[in-house]
Amino acid sequence: MTFRSRALAIACCCQWTVVASWAAVPAEIFVPVPAGDATPVLRRAIAKASACKGAPVVIRLEAGNYHLYRNTASAHEYHVSNTASAEECPDATKHIGLWLRGLSNVTVDGGGACFVTHGEMSFIVVDECDSIVLKNFSLKAADPTVAEMTVVAAGPRWMDVRPAADSRFNLSGGRLAWVGEGWRFDGGVAQVYYPRRNVTERCPSPLEGLVGARQLAGGVVRLSYRDSVWARAGHVFQMRHAIRNEVCGLIRRSRNVVLDNLQLHFLGNFGIVGQYSENLTYRRLNCEPGRGSGRTCAGFADFVQMSGCRGKVTITDSRFVGAQDDPINIHGTHLKVVGFMGGGRVRLRFMHGQSYGFDAFAEGDEIDFVDVHSLLPLQRARVVGAQRAGDYEVVLSLDRPVSEQVLSADGVAVENVTWTPEVEIRGNYFARTPTRGILVTTRRKVVIADNLFYRLPMSAVLMADDARGWYESGPVADVTVTGNVFVECGSPVISVAPEVDRHAGPVHRNIRIEGNTFVMAGGLAVGARATDGLSFRGNSIYGPCSQSLDSLVATDRCTNVDIGR
Repeated sequence: MTFRSRALAIACCCQWTVVASWAAVPAEIFVPVPAGDATPVLRRAIAKASACKGAPVVIRLEAGNYHLYRNTASAHEYHVSNTASAEECPDATKHIGLWLRGLSNVTVDGGGACFVTHGEMSFIVVDECDSIVLKNFSLKAADPTVAEMTVVAAGPRWMDVRPAADSRFNLSGGRLAWVGEGWRFDGGVAQVYYPRRNVTERCPSPLEGLVGARQLAGGVVRLSYRDSVWARAGHVFQMRHAIRNEVCGLIRRSRNVVLDNLQLHFLGNFGIVGQYSENLTYRRLNCEPGRGSGRTCAGFADFVQMSGCRGKVTITDSRFVGAQDDPINIHGTHLKVVGFMGGGRVRLRFMHGQSYGFDAFAEGDEIDFVDVHSLLPLQRARVVGAQRAGDYEVVLSLDRPVSEQVLSADGVAVENVTWTPEVEIRGNYFARTPTRGILVTTRRKVVIADNLFYRLPMSAVLMADDARGWYESGPVADVTVTGNVFVECGSPVISVAPEVDRHAGPVHRNIRIEGNTFVMAGGLAVGARATDGLSFRGNSIYGPCSQSLDSLVATDRCTNVDIGR
């Protein structure tokens, strides 16, 4: 029996007794490239892995294209943080290409395979799993929901554009509509890519204000407008409908998940979300358009979103190029107190429309009551029971009565303190996004080291915390930013900005910004407020000669600030 036939035999019948010499060798499930739809073929392979009952299994693919289709995908309802509101998308059903649920010790080794999605769908969901490895494959969309077109010529009230090869469209009644498998839009939001500067910025949609659209020769479309045109030849427009109804990936209630050596050329209609999961490792995660694809955008919104995780989140040696929103966002969720019910019971509500419906608390979790205006903690308690009251509200039973300080406060939110991760973000490259590079709000140790941030229009790093807007928690208490290079990023390059409207003391603590290189385009290197313990030392700063060190760092109601060369 050959090695492969023996592996296939083990994979097809995991009840076999494996001899001692094979005991440490995982079973293999080999999945050759199917001629057509790979969705049901991969579903059967995952079912075989599940039948191994936690014994180590490798699902091994071969180089080639594995096509995944929305109409044959697994459909299941998942409420995912920071995605679509119920008004935007009443149906939270996700259409899942690879659905790993309740599995342990499973590796999906792509071996150079490329997954190709068709239609709006969620590429992968890892749900209630342990020790999962996803590695060595790429992902792209046959019909990416971020359409692109390049301006080839422009006049006072017209421009000629060439749509990207994978951006299909219809022309009707003087309008242009982008179309894919089961989707269509002719409005939405847009940004523009300036190739000479390798920068993208948000902009009005070029689909608005049209008075005519007609096909010209050579794949060019002429768009005519009622008002003047500001675009010039070479500019690239990126357009999307803005409804985050699917996610590229969801890692839910799982632990010890590794994503390694993945080439993610399009993440739609949101990024990879870790939600109430533990110990997530992303290395060599390259989120950028494929070489030779002609595309400039790789993401419908964020690339990586961590919401209410714990353990350690590690993101290393990766490239984040061409997002439509923040490449990395790590945070918790504030729920607002909407009722005190006596006996240590409180009613909470999800407040932001795009984050609701998921289980944010469990028995044994520790919580902080937080003043929504000052963001300072008022009381700690432990959850002894959590009862859903629909998709928007939850009733918590606590191990102690609610304090008078909480009862008398003018607005109170709750953060789940247990589900806050340690974070390491090291050796990554950030470019071509219209927003920030990293948002991080977690009270545990954070290291942001040896990264390169290139011409981000907003802050490269933001430490926020708010309980009145996005409701993304919480404070930071131990942050080191070191060895990074910031090239012409927005002002301030590093922003420490808890959203307080009533100062009662420091929100953030112990932030060290040391040993970095700032290539300034003007403005501030650091802006900080409501922070205790801010160190800015040993940084190299290049840019306008008139800027003194004191003029590069601005603080507001901060204490224990150490600024020096």
